[in-house]
Order: sequence, then structure tokens, then C-alpha cells
Amino acid sequence: MAPPELPAPAALPLPPPPEEAAEVFGSALDTARRFAGMLATDGVTRGLIGPKEAPRLWERHLLNCAAVAELLPDRGELVDIGSGAGLPGVVLAMLRPGLRVILLEPLLRRSVFLHECVTRLELANAVVVRGRAEDMTGVIKADVATARAVAPLGRLAGWAAGVLRPGGQLLAIKGQAAAEELAAARPDLSRLGARSAEVLRAGHGSVIAATTVVRVVIGGHGREEQAGAHRSRRGVA
Repeated sequence: MAPPELPAPAALPLPPPPEEAAEVFGSALDTARRFAGMLATDGVTRGLIGPKEAPRLWERHLLNCAAVAELLPDRGELVDIGSGAGLPGVVLAMLRPGLRVILLEPLLRRSVFLHECVTRLELANAVVVRGRAEDMTGVIKADVATARAVAPLGRLAGWAAGVLRPGGQLLAIKGQAAAEELAAARPDLSRLGARSAEVLRAGHGSVIAATTVVRVVIGGHGREEQAGAHRSRRGVA
């Protein structure tokens, strides 16, 4: 006899957005609210985020991802590697409507959820592609690649190199050990022809805790400086 099916985990109550959210999301705040609602309900019941994450969705996830938008150009193409529940890809799509955002995700159940997000949130600049980054080499040629909690930096940079144009940049959201991870990945980055690699702090002063990002530029001739010369660069390690 088959064991009884366990009930899906119930989402905990979703708190209202903190005051910082209005400053960070601006006119996209209502879209962010709706996305938070999807994560706290369907995202939990489908196993895309843990049930205990709902009460801290804003601080730990949405604002954490939104801070990366200040490092992006206003135009061009972005690929979010291993997009999962849409963090950070969906958030960045709503904050940078001039960017074409590719939500790259290999798993079917996550891809289905991402399709629903794009449709229900009316993100005309976002598309979902089901596949692995390593299988998209030369198929996708983006200006920026993003990733959050996907893989160690050396491996991630290898995947990103295949889906970036020359001079494109990888923005990898990392934790407190970002500097150590970058140091360990230096040999891999050298083999990939990385022109520069640095640790940045994004969103300092706007979100509850600034987001740590490792930026790696793959070859090229300074595209990221040309696209973002007007943006401030804080906390370079």
C-alpha cells in the first residue's frame, strides 16, 4: 500500500513591505507586492521557497535582489542563470523595463512558475527559456548575466562566459564569504580570460542589509564602464 500523500506546506503570513521598499521599487512596488504574494503562496506550495521564508521575503529576498539593479545598464540583454523562483531575474525585469531579461531555468516545475510570473505580472520585457546555461553557449549572447545561490563562482563564471557577449559581465549575488570565494576562483577566471573581478556592495543605505555582489568581466574592451560609468561603485574589495 502506498503511503498517504503528505499535505503541501502552508505558507506563513506575508508581512507588508517595509518602508525601504517604496524607495527601492518606486513605481514597480505594486508589481513587487503581487510577486511577493505569488512567492508566499504558489512558491511555497510548489517547493520553490521554504515555508518559513514568507515572513522575510522582502528583506531577505526581494530587496536583496532589487539592490543589484543599480549595477545594471538601462538597455541591453540580461540572462538570469538558474532563475528558480525568479530571484533575481523577475525582480530585475520589473525594475529595468528597458532590458530584455531571459529567465534561464532547466527544471520544468520552476519554468512553469516563471511563465506564470511573467504572464500575471505583465512583464513584457521578460522571457522564460528552459535549459541549462552550459547548453546555451553561443545561443544566448547577453550583455549581463546574473545568478543567486546557483553554483561556486569558478563554475558559474564558466557557464556565464558561454552566454555573454565579449566584454559582458557576470553579477553573482554572494554571501559573507564572497572575497574568499573570489580568491579561490582566480585560476578559473584567468583561464576564462576574465578582464576584471571584484566584490561590490550594492544598495548600501537603501536596503536593510547591502547586497554583496561579485562582478566578473569576461574579455572585451570596457563595455561595463561605458554602460555604467555614471553609477557609483561602493565597497570594492
